[in-house]
Amino acid sequence: MKHHPDAGQRQILEAIESERARLMDTARPDAMKRLAERGRLSPRARIERLVDLGTFDEIGALASSEPEEGKPHPREKSPADGVVTGTAHIDGRPVVIVAQDFSIFGGSIGKLGSAKTQRMVKIAIRRGLPVVMLLDGGGHRIQDGQSSRHFAQANGMFHDLARASGWIPMVALMLGAGFAGPTNYAGLADFVVMVRGQSVMGLAGPALVKAGTGEDTDQESLGGAEVQVDKQGLADLGVGSEDEAFAAARRFLSYLPGNARKPLPFVATDDPADRGEDALLDIVPVSTRRAYDMRRIIEGIADVGSLFEIKPTFAANIVTTFARIGGRPVGFIANQPLRVGGILDANACEKGAHFIALCDAFGLPLISLIDVPGFYIGSAAERTTLGRRSAKLIFEWGHASVPRVSVVIRKGFGLGYFAMNGGRAFDADASFAWPSAQICAMSIEGAIDVAFRKDYMAATDPRARRQQMIEETRAQTASIHAAEGFGVDDVIDPRTTRRRIIEILDQAPPRREPDHPPKFRSIAPI
Repeated sequence: MKHHPDAGQRQILEAIESERARLMDTARPDAMKRLAERGRLSPRARIERLVDLGTFDEIGALASSEPEEGKPHPREKSPADGVVTGTAHIDGRPVVIVAQDFSIFGGSIGKLGSAKTQRMVKIAIRRGLPVVMLLDGGGHRIQDGQSSRHFAQANGMFHDLARASGWIPMVALMLGAGFAGPTNYAGLADFVVMVRGQSVMGLAGPALVKAGTGEDTDQESLGGAEVQVDKQGLADLGVGSEDEAFAAARRFLSYLPGNARKPLPFVATDDPADRGEDALLDIVPVSTRRAYDMRRIIEGIADVGSLFEIKPTFAANIVTTFARIGGRPVGFIANQPLRVGGILDANACEKGAHFIALCDAFGLPLISLIDVPGFYIGSAAERTTLGRRSAKLIFEWGHASVPRVSVVIRKGFGLGYFAMNGGRAFDADASFAWPSAQICAMSIEGAIDVAFRKDYMAATDPRARRQQMIEETRAQTASIHAAEGFGVDDVIDPRTTRRRIIEILDQAPPRREPDHPPKFRSIAPI
């Protein structure tokens, strides 16, 4: 756009605003119609639904490539180069927004769009602001990328996202196709939401898969929510609509500070600190072979209505959930007896390890509720490389610096007990046991069968002798003996669990001083 040299400030401003208006949604009815036919919103409409009303300040709306001779100005074909970026507020707190525009070359990443996205991540890092990415498009724009002169430059977007990890919260909302680059953006994010039946993600779409491997597949079976949320755990939550995705992003951020150096966002509560739920006395069955829902125990301890579960449909044998206790955001990590007895398998270990790292990065205290029969064993377990993946859970406990409280609810067996921060394993700020707790090296029945089979088989009534030995051993594993040996700090009335945790968190410093050897970094077992 050219300006006459004699034009005044007002005239120039009017011309610029006129140009800007031509790039907005209302000036592009055909593109908006095509989005509507797909049941989609424009990126600006999505941003309006996500952020506080009237707080979005767009950055880079006028960005455009240099025009090619004899061709229309690229701005006419690629408004804002296919990505809407800026800053806004969510629940009164500043955030950085990046939103892909599917109506522009299928949401693919152009040269300037990539530069805009990277600039927003740099702004977020510099200012210490969360990033929310609304992703709806493919990877690099083919029209821009088939030249080594351009593509070899490879801007530092992934470098910046890696640097941002643990400093600022990063949220990725997958709102449509998200193959290639957007999938890696999401892979580096702290919280990923997919819309069921609408979102897909993966390293390559069906057409590229067919061209590269000959495999025939479709988007949903390749990277839909059932695959990436429920089976693979690449995404954290599958929801039914975009509005639910926006609500999930807002709620996720509500538990976290704006960056790792800011204090936790406390919420005023009238839920008494000394509230004791009588129901907690009856949730755990007398028989160790009977299951119960660990979520009921978490609900009885946490502030009413404060739970927000992460990865609820993936590796459901472990529960990882944000909550508040006394108004303070915390992270609960707990075995779930309803699913394979709460045993730790490879997926549960990775889910738990990631959650510990997330909470530790942003200062949320960790509360471990233990009912673990141990690790999954057998050839199937070994094929999942459980030996290394289980070490990730142990590794994260060893690096956590936030306050930690462990409570043995029922079973605390074997290495699984250590991996759930049981007893003195990782120097918890408090280590409690409920009266129902049993703590020992392995399942009692298994121990008797391995170590004493010859003894009970030599008895007149082997079955009766075996049961007698089981009962004798079970008596030795009771919670009172754990307290007598000072492996736990106390055996507590379940109804006092909430009060005891609140008192400890009120007293504990928010971080422990690092006591690592003088190294540059640890090497994660991945």
